[in-house]
Amino acid sequence: MNISVSTTHSGSASESRQPIVPAGRMLPFVLITALFFLWAIPNNLNDILIRQFMKSFAISRFAASFIQTAFYLGYFGLAIPAGVLMRRYGYKLGILTGLCLLAAGSFLFWPAANAGSYSFFLLALFVIASGLSFLETAANPLIVRMGSQQNAEQRLNLSQAFNPLGSITATLVGTVFIFSGVELTANQIAARKAAGTYAMYLHSEILRVITPYLVLGSAALLLALLIVRTEFPAVDVEEEHQEGSTGDGMGALLQRHFLLGVFAQFLYVGAQVGTWSYFIQYVQSYAGVPERVAGFMLTGTLAAFAIGRFLSAWLLKFIRPDRLLCLFAACNVLLLLAAITQPNWTGAICLLSSSFFMSMMFPTIFALGIHGLGSRTKTGGSLMVMAIIGGAALTPLMGKLADAKSVSAGYSVPCLCFLGIALYAWFGATPARKHIA
Repeated sequence: MNISVSTTHSGSASESRQPIVPAGRMLPFVLITALFFLWAIPNNLNDILIRQFMKSFAISRFAASFIQTAFYLGYFGLAIPAGVLMRRYGYKLGILTGLCLLAAGSFLFWPAANAGSYSFFLLALFVIASGLSFLETAANPLIVRMGSQQNAEQRLNLSQAFNPLGSITATLVGTVFIFSGVELTANQIAARKAAGTYAMYLHSEILRVITPYLVLGSAALLLALLIVRTEFPAVDVEEEHQEGSTGDGMGALLQRHFLLGVFAQFLYVGAQVGTWSYFIQYVQSYAGVPERVAGFMLTGTLAAFAIGRFLSAWLLKFIRPDRLLCLFAACNVLLLLAAITQPNWTGAICLLSSSFFMSMMFPTIFALGIHGLGSRTKTGGSLMVMAIIGGAALTPLMGKLADAKSVSAGYSVPCLCFLGIALYAWFGATPARKHIA
């Protein structure tokens, strides 16, 4: 039995002409798409924080990697509660809960910075990520369910295309407002310690993170207010009767394509987070540029990610999602191998280019994985979001390799992850419904 998930080459002619966003659903679609932009900001500020906290707290790469560990533990720990809450009360309450947690965690940066406590920052990041877990558990399946299943992957890629715009915003804000541009040499540090001014310098560097996070928390509360006043489509009822769904049975979650999709998502998030987390250190180490230039280069790689998202949404009109996913993952295997074996400007450009090919992976794996889960879509979405724990599990491994060997050697971890994603796309992304020729 030939099974495939092509949204452009399957189904009836009338289904293929379905609009990406049905009439009457544009406002909620826009507001939910705004969430993709919003949650990219704290996700990508982490890459700035790793470098900033290595400096302001004088810690190692491995210790700084706990920023990502605390963050993605928040995603992991709250995904199931988010799914349970939304299964009972709907997507809208889940989104509002997520926005309130995001705001609370962002506002915690103020007392954490004044206390000068790294642990306090990790707690604040955990709270922020807990909120994002609610947002992602709700927003991804809600976008999928907001229109025809025939163009679900295309619709989700379109919404996700605004995610890298938030990433670019985050890195620009972090580079300009968090990075001071002051990088002390060993002799300068010794001189400040002797003069008793080094602790004051470190604290001033810590305080630079406050303003961006206060603005982020305020934006989350404003968006929550807009969503409260907006009527959402009744997709909670629709998904109960989705054609081709497997019904209410938990057996829906044991389908091969779903289980492999969760694992592929684990690999993808670990690869993406690790690649971006150590990008600044890679280009500083091998291209010899200062931190602010490295920060702007990180903005460049996120711009490549944004271009890839918009281009992928168009390519999915013509190419099966699983095949495009396989092609992009294979390209990243080659680019990461170049970054590992050519630690210089060539490797830096390859690393920058890898974001273009990462662009369509998360939404495509997500849409392929939850396809056909019916009323178990919220639970399936929760498990997909829990797979984000890959960012917590694999980033410290990269940090260990970077400290023990070299920054370039650490990139063998995401390289192997992309190889796993390519194999999943080719062999394991089997959907839950027949391909109709």
